[in-house]
Amino acid sequence: MLDDLQRPPPPALADDDALFLDVDGTLLAFADHPDKVVPDPPLLTLLASVQQRLGGALALLSGRPVGQLQTMFAPLQLPMAGLHGAQLLTAADAALAESDTASWLHALHQRAMQLAHAHPGVLIENKGQALALHWRNAPDAGAAVSAFANASLPQLPGVRLQPGNHVIEFVGSGHDKGRALQQLMQQPPFQGRRPIFIGDDLTDEHGFQAAQLEGGLGVLVGQRADSHAHSALPDINAVHAWLRAATT
Repeated sequence: MLDDLQRPPPPALADDDALFLDVDGTLLAFADHPDKVVPDPPLLTLLASVQQRLGGALALLSGRPVGQLQTMFAPLQLPMAGLHGAQLLTAADAALAESDTASWLHALHQRAMQLAHAHPGVLIENKGQALALHWRNAPDAGAAVSAFANASLPQLPGVRLQPGNHVIEFVGSGHDKGRALQQLMQQPPFQGRRPIFIGDDLTDEHGFQAAQLEGGLGVLVGQRADSHAHSALPDINAVHAWLRAATT
């Protein structure tokens, strides 16, 4: 892993690159509730221009469900991975993962709601195949949420914990953003291109590693020690500026 001071900005986007983008904290700022995060028309226009330049080789890799991403970014039609790779939508619009509620999630959701009632401000987000526990609006509850997650995990075989920015998620252990990136890289229009993955959070580290193993680049948004990313951009505005430079 690299220290922040060792990370240069990424090079300019090339026509034969494949671009993978995290959403929250990378393209869009966080809000007190995930439903309040909405891309504005200029961002949608910008992404459409970048997608056209790359011949369609632009994808979203997010912890949000695919259906939610499709609604947020409409009318754009983008390949995407949702729920940290548990859902995959290719350029050919073929869903490659289950969309039903995970069998382990119902009882966990009930217990998590009890935790939320005991700690006002904690938000429980049921994603169908993942469960996110947010404490952005209850910062003092972070230790209690983490303790609940760690105590619950031994009862959930095949599930892992994915920490993030004021959130911890229960996700299937066979999925992450790195594996999603590798799956998309095997299909058109991504095949044979250099992957660049831009993300801000711990959930993006698998993506950074996968992009760099494929001969590409991981780009960290913000400052964080001990990241696998080889390049960095300081904030969301810098990400937008880098994308705009690719269309001029």
